[in-house]
Amino acid sequence: MPTEDKKLISEQLARFVVWTKFEDIPEELVIKAQRHILDSVGAGIAGAVSPETRLLGKVFSLCGENGGDVPLWGKGVKASARNAALSNGVSSHTFELDDTNGCDHSGAVVVPAAFAALSLADHPIDGKEFIVAVVLGYDLARRALESCGAYEPHNGAGWHSTGTCGVFGAAAAVGRIIGLDVEKMQAALGIATSFSAGQWSFVHDGAQNKRLHVGNAAHGGLLACLLAREGFTGPKYAFEQVWGGFSKTFAPNSQDPDAWLRDLGKNWKLGRVSIKPHASCRSSHSSIDAVNLIMAAHNLSPENIEKIHIKINPFVHGMCGGRKLDPMPAAQMSIAYGIAARLVFGGANLTAYTRTNRHDPRVRHAMDKVEFEIDPTQKDEDEPFVTVVTTTGESYTERVEFPLGAPQNPVSDEALMNKYRDIAGMVFSSDVVEEIADFLLHLREKDSLEPVVKLLGSKPITTTTFDI
Repeated sequence: MPTEDKKLISEQLARFVVWTKFEDIPEELVIKAQRHILDSVGAGIAGAVSPETRLLGKVFSLCGENGGDVPLWGKGVKASARNAALSNGVSSHTFELDDTNGCDHSGAVVVPAAFAALSLADHPIDGKEFIVAVVLGYDLARRALESCGAYEPHNGAGWHSTGTCGVFGAAAAVGRIIGLDVEKMQAALGIATSFSAGQWSFVHDGAQNKRLHVGNAAHGGLLACLLAREGFTGPKYAFEQVWGGFSKTFAPNSQDPDAWLRDLGKNWKLGRVSIKPHASCRSSHSSIDAVNLIMAAHNLSPENIEKIHIKINPFVHGMCGGRKLDPMPAAQMSIAYGIAARLVFGGANLTAYTRTNRHDPRVRHAMDKVEFEIDPTQKDEDEPFVTVVTTTGESYTERVEFPLGAPQNPVSDEALMNKYRDIAGMVFSSDVVEEIADFLLHLREKDSLEPVVKLLGSKPITTTTFDI
C-alpha cells in the first residue's frame, strides 16, 4: 500500500484536472484543439444518418426516453445528457472519420461527452474553459492507454483501447465542465473504471458494436461524474499497483503505471493525435498514402498497375488484411478495399464505402491486385512497405512512416475544411455547416457555447439513411 506521504495517482490526476488553467496550455495546442473539436463534431454530424444512431433512437423511444435538453447532432431532436453522450459518441465514430492516435479515438469520446455536460454545468461555459476540458480529456484518455504499455500490447491482447481507456478522458472533460472539486473528481475517475470495456472481436465480422465502445465510454465518463457529484464513491486505489488496479488488471505483462503522471502538464497528449483524411481504419492509411505517392511521382494511372505488394506486420494484417465487402465496417477495416477505392473512385472518402460503390464490379478486380507478405520482424505499430508493380515491369516502393493527418504530416486548413464540409453537408444546410465551423475555429473567443449548441440542434436537410 502507498505510504501516507505519497499522494495516490487518482488524487494527483484529479488535482491536474481541477487546477489546470487555460494559460497553462501552449498556444499551438489551443489551435489544434479547435481543429480537433471541429473534426469530431463534423464526424458526429455525418453519423446522424448511420443505421447505428437510428437503432439507438429506436431504443430510446421504446424505453420512453425521448426528450431532454441536449441535441442529438444532425437529428433535429433532443435527449437527456446521458443519451446524447451515448448517441453522439456512437455517431462520431460510426463512419471511421474521427481522429486517432489518442486513446485511440479520443475525439469521438471526449468531445460528445463535453458537449453533453454543458447542460449540467451550474454556469455558462466559455470557449476557453471548454478547450481546457477537451485538452484534459485527450490527456487522460491517452495516459490510460500508456499505463497499459501503449497501443501495441493493449490492443494486441484483444482490448479495444477506445472503450477501455477513453472513459477516463470523458470523465476528465465532464468533471471539469460541471465543476467537480478534487475529491469528487478523484471519485469520478475511480467510478469510471466500472465503464471500461471493449474487445476486438468485432473485427472478424464487421459488427456494429465497435461504434458502441465509443458511445459507451462517453456515456460512462459522464455518468461517473454525475454519480461522484452526488456523493457516490469510487476506488481511490484504482490506478495503483493493487489487486484490481486498472493497468495491473488490463495489462499485467506490459503495464507502465508511471505513465499516468509522467511529464504531467508538460507532454500534452493531444499533440500526438492525428486527423483522418480517409474514411477507414487508421492502420490502412499508410498503404493508401503510399499508393497515392507512387502514382503521383511516376504519373501512373490505375490501368498502369499490375499488382500492389504490401509487406506488413502480423498484427495489422490480422486486423486489416481482410477482403470482405459487407458489412460496411468490414470494408473500412480492409487495406485492400481502401486501395481499391483509391484506384476505382480516386480516393477512400466516405462515399467510396457506400453499398453501391462497394459492389461496383471494378472494386473486386482492383482488390485482386493487392497481395500481402507478412513480415514477423516488424513491430505491431510499424507501417508497411508498399510496392507498386506496373504492367510494363517497373517496380516502385514507398513506406509512409507518418500517414497524412499525423502531427508530423498534418492536413492543411483547406483539407480539413473540405473534409468537414463534405461530411457535415450530408446532413445540414451549407449555412449551418459554415456557421458551426466559424464558431468552433474561433472557440477561444466565445463567451458561451450556447450558439453552437443551438446550431447542432438544427433540423437536418435529409432523413435518408446512408447507403451502408
